[in-house]
Amino acid sequence: MKDVTTNLPTYEDMLAAHERIKPYIHRTPVLTSSYFNELTGAQLFFKCENFQKAGAFKVRGASNAVFGLSDEVAAKGVATHSSGNHALSLSYAAGRRGIPCHVVMPRTAPQAKKDAVRGYGGIITECEPSTTSREAVFAEVHERTGADFVHPYNDPRVIAGQGTCSKELMEQVDGLDSVIAPIGGGGMVSGCCLTLSTLAPEVKIYAAEPEQADDAYRSFKAGHIIADDAPNTIADGLKVPLKENTWHFVSHHVTDILTASEQEIIDAMKLTWQRMKIVMEASCAVPLATILKNPEVFRGKRVGVIITGGNVDLDKLPWMNS
Repeated sequence: MKDVTTNLPTYEDMLAAHERIKPYIHRTPVLTSSYFNELTGAQLFFKCENFQKAGAFKVRGASNAVFGLSDEVAAKGVATHSSGNHALSLSYAAGRRGIPCHVVMPRTAPQAKKDAVRGYGGIITECEPSTTSREAVFAEVHERTGADFVHPYNDPRVIAGQGTCSKELMEQVDGLDSVIAPIGGGGMVSGCCLTLSTLAPEVKIYAAEPEQADDAYRSFKAGHIIADDAPNTIADGLKVPLKENTWHFVSHHVTDILTASEQEIIDAMKLTWQRMKIVMEASCAVPLATILKNPEVFRGKRVGVIITGGNVDLDKLPWMNS
């Protein structure tokens, strides 16, 4: 895998990915809430990837990468670094193909996610909670195993797989004005850009980010990648920086990046649990938090909201300490 923008996935790659991964994923439901529609003045359509296999959208990209490997390459297994959902999604996909999966995870990653990785057969090596440590430890694991590197979000195969989510959303809901998804490294948002720029170029794409990990927001405003090494936010899935491939899609196709405070994220997460009766992670609450914060942007619009995952440590819910 080359980290160069000449290696970008195409719309055809996304269509091929959808065919490849269909046996291994759910076509997740779209839910609505009259309460949230009244609260925001918009019509919100929640694409519930928290009901996805392995509990997160990342199983789409991981499955595309794993099942696209030749038998010769697959025999050595796959490897990655991840704070959680990509790790357990890649472990799930590797397990379905019967190959090893080596994962570097921050020692501070939620225990529920570590348990899930091991439950799917993943082999964990821990690192410190910084991008620098993550990449250094991964380099050692990668060299030792010779496994195929499946980057959590900068991999063209992964972006093509994530693009299948918004393809399904457009098939499930007519007449969307915009789609909003959380942004960390930008895999899901890039997938939205990849799909919608061809399938529905009139649909605006928004990204939502925690104020305390707002490097994508600052990158977007500055016109080049700004990377933070170790931001601190309750949204543990959104701590990683953009990379070349995801930056290409974000900089070319995203309408705007909106941010929310830690308390706004927690409030939106709790409200969703209360009103929609669904388990979702703090990272997934950021889009709703930004819609509630910026109602004028979305009022009167039909908005697709991607709920990216539901792998929550139920013993450490954020409002227990807020």
